[in-house]
Amino acid sequence: MSINSLVAMSVGELVDAYAAGDLSPVEVTRTVIDHSQATNPSVNALFSFRPEEALATAKASEARYRAGSPAGLLDGVPVTVKDSVAIVGWPYAHGIAANRDLPTSNYNAPPALALINSGAPIFAKTTMPDCGLMASGISSLHGITRNPWGLSWNTGGSSSGAGASVAAGMGFLSVGTDIAGSVRLPSSHCGLASLKPTQGRVPHLPPDPMRMAGPMGRRVDDIARMLTVLARPDERDTWSFPDEAIHYHEHLNRDLKDMRIGVLTDMGFGPKPERAVREAVEAAGRLLEGAGAIVEPFTSPLDHDAYAPIDRYLQVRGFVEYSDLPPHGGNGINAYLRDWAMQGGLLSGVDIYRNLGAITKMKADLFAAFEGWDYVLAPTLPVVNFPAEEPGLSREVPLAHTVFTALFNQTGQPASTVCTAFDDRHLPIGVQVIGHRCDDLGVLQVTKALEDMREISMDWPLLPRA
Repeated sequence: MSINSLVAMSVGELVDAYAAGDLSPVEVTRTVIDHSQATNPSVNALFSFRPEEALATAKASEARYRAGSPAGLLDGVPVTVKDSVAIVGWPYAHGIAANRDLPTSNYNAPPALALINSGAPIFAKTTMPDCGLMASGISSLHGITRNPWGLSWNTGGSSSGAGASVAAGMGFLSVGTDIAGSVRLPSSHCGLASLKPTQGRVPHLPPDPMRMAGPMGRRVDDIARMLTVLARPDERDTWSFPDEAIHYHEHLNRDLKDMRIGVLTDMGFGPKPERAVREAVEAAGRLLEGAGAIVEPFTSPLDHDAYAPIDRYLQVRGFVEYSDLPPHGGNGINAYLRDWAMQGGLLSGVDIYRNLGAITKMKADLFAAFEGWDYVLAPTLPVVNFPAEEPGLSREVPLAHTVFTALFNQTGQPASTVCTAFDDRHLPIGVQVIGHRCDDLGVLQVTKALEDMREISMDWPLLPRA
């Protein structure tokens, strides 16, 4: 098959074709690898290509399908994983040039292990910005990752390579990680569907109270299938949930009648949404209202800069990582990130404790505001896009434009993104669906409804656009 034909297929259709003997995991994987190697030089989304390993996995997958015993829901489906997801024998550099010569990983992080056990051929890793602490596609190690919808535009971050590669047909799915929006932001920039699960739904390492891994793909059906694979217990992550054995991809249809959905277009502080973004969110609300939901404005309870204490906490995180880097010259880490993170070294233990208290209060305020609502629609980010060479909307605060995403990492609520519109430059606009903790399925159901009702055609940029 051509890459165009493959991209037109859902993952479910692909594995059904494998089971019927109509398609070969080996030929599909080879087609994806060939397309990726031809396309990646212009996008710069992938590194550490492992075509022989992936083809060996695909050959084993083909044998299992012939025997009628596939290993899992993603058996034979070519995928990628982010730089920050450890895989035995693969590099783990966290986007930082100073880590270029570190030894390869000696353990499999839970998302990687889940993919391996499911039989998915992993053919490359995806790029990310330094430390995962910039919402852009700039990395001191990897260079600039560019958006296939327009190479002069940003991919967002920190799962920058994951977003760009899947949009350009370089793999069916990718695992990203999210600490302030890092799965949702690149998905919005690149026109994908994605989910930041409830904290603990998808185990990851090292354990963290606000960073998690999540699926990124071209369709809600696909990310729901991937979530089914990833959402399994792993006691190495002390926040991970017990096995609930939910097959998310089998339960995406839902009647929206009388569902209470709020529309949030002003967080009460920070950058306000551009007109095209605000209109996309409001239009998504009207679609859900037409399907029977009760849709009304959602007023943010926040009247102060609730991101500021999160930013200071992340500065400390960045300062610690910077301080622990191998010896390097002045170019071992992105200069914007370094200058921002160095401020974290000036904060005292008392400062940090007060910041955590402010975050706790913000969480309580948001939880109280969510009472009585089933779901809330919001922008994924306040702008459609910004130039590929920029670290963010603010050079002083790399994550300043994450006001609609970062707060829900702190609350641990599930939040998805799906493309529902394009602006007049034909750049994607993502809308965020936020739900109550542990209602990952409900968030996916509402996101699927939006995907089904949208009035745009997703003409994937398999030949990246200048």
